[in-house]
Amino acid sequence: MLNRRSLRIKVMQNLFALQQSKDANYDLCLDQIGDAFSPDLNSMEVQDKILLAAQNKEARALFERNFAAGETTIDSKDPKIKKIVKDSFKFYASQCKKDTDFYLKNLVSEVEKIYSHYIAVLNLVPAFFELAEADKKVSHKNFVHNAWIKGLHDSAALKKEALRLGRHWQDRSDRVKVWFRDVVRQDAEYLTYMDKKSPTKEDDRKYINHLFKKVILGKTAINAYFEEDVLRWAEDRDIVKGLVEKTIKSYDPETAAPLALHTLSLNWEEDKEFIEVLYQTAVQLDSKYKDLIANNTRNWEVERLPLTDRMILEMAIAELIAFQNIPVKVSMNEYIELAKNYSTPNSRQFVNGILDVISKELRDAGVMKKSGRGLIDNK
Repeated sequence: MLNRRSLRIKVMQNLFALQQSKDANYDLCLDQIGDAFSPDLNSMEVQDKILLAAQNKEARALFERNFAAGETTIDSKDPKIKKIVKDSFKFYASQCKKDTDFYLKNLVSEVEKIYSHYIAVLNLVPAFFELAEADKKVSHKNFVHNAWIKGLHDSAALKKEALRLGRHWQDRSDRVKVWFRDVVRQDAEYLTYMDKKSPTKEDDRKYINHLFKKVILGKTAINAYFEEDVLRWAEDRDIVKGLVEKTIKSYDPETAAPLALHTLSLNWEEDKEFIEVLYQTAVQLDSKYKDLIANNTRNWEVERLPLTDRMILEMAIAELIAFQNIPVKVSMNEYIELAKNYSTPNSRQFVNGILDVISKELRDAGVMKKSGRGLIDNK
């Protein structure tokens, strides 16, 4: 099931991608300036290459200088240079707006797709069941009689969701056959399980857990398929794995109750609001907060920080000022863990020290106001 740490990771990934897009947009602007002052090879008029080169140099310098200063007022006596640089800033702003909106939608979509991956993983077992049942050459009795495997195969809810989301395996039946033949049937645990004369309920439970954990989501060709198919599978896999484990654990084949599917989130609307607000607050973070980072990073300009560290610090500030009900210590610990897992070896200690100072400055300035149960230590 989703937790806030998983959601923060998703936000960080999309902020990182957005920054890369912004960098690409910046380079495109410089390319456009270069193109605007390149000789027109199709023109019959004589081209003043020296003048064009000088204009190009001035325009690039003007764009770079104004961009660094955050200033869009163009000061040039040459009307062509002024227009080209002004157009470049308009282009940059337009492209960045499109990218910002795209990654916000992508962020929500990526999270929602985790449930779809969960259904796809679960639905592999019924596909394997049908192959085993149809095999007339080899007996797979214990496999097809496994109570959890039968429960997944007979689940009307799973069939309905797989159909709704398009996560059935009928259009990839050849691939599933190869997986069953070369991965599932060659697995040592499978062979041992098949050799049991009368598997117990515990044997069945152990095998289905092994099938998901080590065969489908382990270091096999099946998991490799998901790695290629799903961009963020490294993080999504752990969430899917948790959902699958809860599904198996909650099912009791000795009762008449059908196998129940689990939801991705206990309150998706609340979680969705969390990631949208966190993303948008971080994107729109006022320059004074970025200056706060710069003022507390000894001998480092913000732009020279590793991008991941900068994203983490900006996200942390965004969370501290935007969410009154999240304790300061919780936010700090979460972003220190992000630095530990996703940045440089020294980042955890670095982020810890900077956030400790920044949180105190935000509180003293009255910007960070915490309220609610469990937040008394932050007043």
